[in-house]
Amino acid sequence: MKIKNRLSLYFTTISAIVLLIVQAVVCIAFNSLIRSNFYEQLMDRANIAAKLYLKADEISPDSLNHVKENYLNSLHNEVIRLYDEKNAASFIKDKNQFWASPIINQVRKNKQLEFDEGQRQTVGIYYNDNQGNFVILVSAIDIQGAKRLQDLIKSMAVLLICVTAGLFLISRWFAQKTLEPIDEVIKQMQLVRAGDLSLRVDEGNGKDEISALAHNFNRLLAHLQNAFELQQTFVVNASHELRTPITSIIGEIEIALNKLRTQPEYEEVLKSVLNDAERLNETITSLLELANVDMDYTRPAYKPVAIDELIWELNDYWTVKAGKGMFIVNILQLPDDQEKLQLFANKSLLTIAFNNIIGNAYKFSQNKRVQCDLYADEENIIVKIIDRGIGIMPGELEKVFESFYRGTNVKNFQGSGIGLYVTSKIIQLFNGTIQIESIPGETTTFTIKFSR
Repeated sequence: MKIKNRLSLYFTTISAIVLLIVQAVVCIAFNSLIRSNFYEQLMDRANIAAKLYLKADEISPDSLNHVKENYLNSLHNEVIRLYDEKNAASFIKDKNQFWASPIINQVRKNKQLEFDEGQRQTVGIYYNDNQGNFVILVSAIDIQGAKRLQDLIKSMAVLLICVTAGLFLISRWFAQKTLEPIDEVIKQMQLVRAGDLSLRVDEGNGKDEISALAHNFNRLLAHLQNAFELQQTFVVNASHELRTPITSIIGEIEIALNKLRTQPEYEEVLKSVLNDAERLNETITSLLELANVDMDYTRPAYKPVAIDELIWELNDYWTVKAGKGMFIVNILQLPDDQEKLQLFANKSLLTIAFNNIIGNAYKFSQNKRVQCDLYADEENIIVKIIDRGIGIMPGELEKVFESFYRGTNVKNFQGSGIGLYVTSKIIQLFNGTIQIESIPGETTTFTIKFSR
């Protein structure tokens, strides 16, 4: 069953139950009112019976005729009995006792009594007269009241059916209108294919659950796209990057073996082979790093990572590797709440990303001092890594994040062009951004920003 139908059914069922309870309360109240009115009517009949039978000698003939006229219209299955002090029926021709002595004595004790006998309603009064003390009992069946109650129940049943049907149609319309954005999101999701993960669904301008669903789906697509790009980069470029140095090594060895060479010539060939082998080793290391990052990227273990602690760990590592005083950490600002320094991420991947930037900073500055600035407030965490190296040409600032791309001014430096590509993917994974500002020949600044 679709959600819109289920919501309509739930809403209609709840509304119908509430309406049914209200109708039941109305019927109970109406029935109580009818019974109360009928008891009052029976009480009037009992008082009229007292006047008719016991006060006939004290009132005028005209008044007596008036009482009889009011008393002529009897109730359905009406029974009237007057009992003397011996609980014997009086003034009634058939002399049928009808009620037993315990009920008569109960009326005499309470002076007035109302009770049910199956469908019958009965009232009794104790009446003191100059002819003696009498108990008067009047009983009848309220046919008209029962009919009115049945009519009310039938009307409410019809009302319940009509209102329930109307509520279902209205709720179905509202549910359809409410869930229309989800239908649109589903249609856009159906357009996503494994071959093209660049499509994003419309998140809209709202702040409701549907917008949150679309936003999280887009984040998932972004993660999958990055993961697929990493895999494709590894598969497409691995063979090319490995073939080039191997081909060079094979060619140099074949040339050397064509004829006898002098010792200096063999040494030159061995140096060239060594350079190609080192290049091959660096390429294999980069590809292995790319493969490891790909594995961690597709199923990273997330946990809170304190950025300030990570920066100090990097400081310890590069101080040992580059020398004391060659890696400078500047803490510009920290928030009062230490939890604001924590980033929900994978520490190993973050370490790879920062080390790639710092390693490039030392390589392209020929091991000059590298500076790391940390700024954090309630909303953002910003890390800047600054070097005094050869810089990046203005038209290449964005290209350096492409896989296996190398700048035009780094031909004399060893590298594979994978490090910054991997770094950008890792930063994107944890919802961060990375920007570069560079003055060729003077300085380069990498700014990494994480927003909460």
